[in-house]
Order: sequence, then C-alpha cells, then structure tokens
Amino acid sequence: MIESTVDTTQPKSPSELLKDPVIRLDHVHKTYYMGDFGVHALRGVSVDVEHAEFVAIMGPSGSGKSTMMNIIGCLDSASKGTYLLDGLDVSTTSRAELADIRNQKVGFVFQSFNLVSRTSAIENVELPMIYAGVGSKERRRRAEEALEVVHLSDKMKNLPNQLSGGQQQRVAIARALVNNPAIILADEPTGALDSRTSVELMSVFQKLNEERNMTIIIVTHEPDIAEYSKRVLLFGDGKIRKDYPVESRRRAEETLKNMPIIDDDDEEDDEE
Repeated sequence: MIESTVDTTQPKSPSELLKDPVIRLDHVHKTYYMGDFGVHALRGVSVDVEHAEFVAIMGPSGSGKSTMMNIIGCLDSASKGTYLLDGLDVSTTSRAELADIRNQKVGFVFQSFNLVSRTSAIENVELPMIYAGVGSKERRRRAEEALEVVHLSDKMKNLPNQLSGGQQQRVAIARALVNNPAIILADEPTGALDSRTSVELMSVFQKLNEERNMTIIIVTHEPDIAEYSKRVLLFGDGKIRKDYPVESRRRAEETLKNMPIIDDDDEEDDEE
C-alpha cells in the first residue's frame, strides 16, 4: 500500500481537499544521463493545476512537454523538486508505488488507443479495475456506466477491429474513467483521428470537465485543439514559457453544427 507523506493528523473535509491543487509541481527538474553526459529535459518547472481545470500542454519537440506528461502521469519521476498529485507526494516513490498511483489516480488516453485487440469494448474498460482488485459485478456495472457516458452502450461486445477510430478512442476514455481518477491525462488524443471525430472527442472532454468536474490535461501539437481547453501551458527548452487562459474558447458542440457528418458505421466499413 502507498503511504502518503501528507500530514493526516487532522483529516481534511472533501470541500477543503477541493481547495488544494490536484497537481502541484515545485521546481521540478529532470535530467537524463548518457554516460557522463546529462540532458536537461525539465529545468525547474513550478505549476499548479486546480480541481476541474481543463489544461492543454503544448510545445515543439524537445521542449519538455512529453517529460512533463510522463511525470504528471507517474510514468517517470523527477530528478529534483516536489510533485504532489491529489495531495500525495510522489516525488520520491518507488517504481512499484508509481504503478499503484497510476492505476488509482490517473486515467490515461493515448493517441494509439492501446486497446487489447482480442478483447471486447466492455472487457477493455474493465481492465484497470481488475488491477485495482474490484469485484466482477462492480466492474461490469462501472464499465457499462462509463461506456454509456461516451455513448457506446450499443458497442459493448464489439472487438476493437469492429470499431471506428473515434469509437476506439471513446472506449479508451471510458477505460480512463472507471477508477474515478484525480485527472484524465490524454497524450495527443486526436492525432490519429479525422477533423470531425477530433471535435467530437473534444466535446466528450468538455462535457466530462463541465458536467462531472473532471480535471482534464491534454498534450497536443494542434493549436486548434488547444482552443477547446481552458488554459494553455506552452513549453520551451524545459521550462514553461507561457501560461495563459484561453480567452476565446471554442465550444465543440457549436463547431460540430457546421461540420459534415461522418457516420461511425460508414467509417468502420471503410476501414474493413
């Protein structure tokens, strides 16, 4: 079991916990070594992300955004500095502890979907709960609920190769939801999707953020996709060069009204 280093002598109420940032990085550095040569990927990054924020991380290749994503998602650890995730200090945790934190605190959505090919949609969604030790009946209930949230109740028994790209990504989102994570972390989630399906995906993220108060962080190269978020962190040379709110935020539902409709089943037929 993971033990938090946060003082628990006076437990905080749920309302007090929401006042704390869900993510807090304090002077975080990351250096990769090749022999005696060190590459500084992050150079003293400090940032807070509040509960129910929707943040886009941007920057050119080599800017540090992928390293930032890996540390936030507990796929890697900082060389120096402090990282608090949902009040838990994960800066100095072991690999085994990081694996537990990933499963409990972070819901991942990847560009390549990362679905198990010979496993149905609902079974893919159940996987994180198996690792968390959730019982079979509760797993099925939560998986069905998550697939309903992303409007795939009628595709529960389909295998990934029977689903369109957009449908596969929605299964991935449902899988990310089931353990009620502190954050949803999406790495280039629209990179393998067409323009309309990308906006449909952003509509799902906006609804999760606004209707369920989920904290969403996306990593993207696409400025138009970042405009659906509420805040942008722009990386360069291992530092946050700009941190600004999205003032003219795009609404995915409004954008979709002016885009041609692509039927998921037609797309599925084309892929076959």
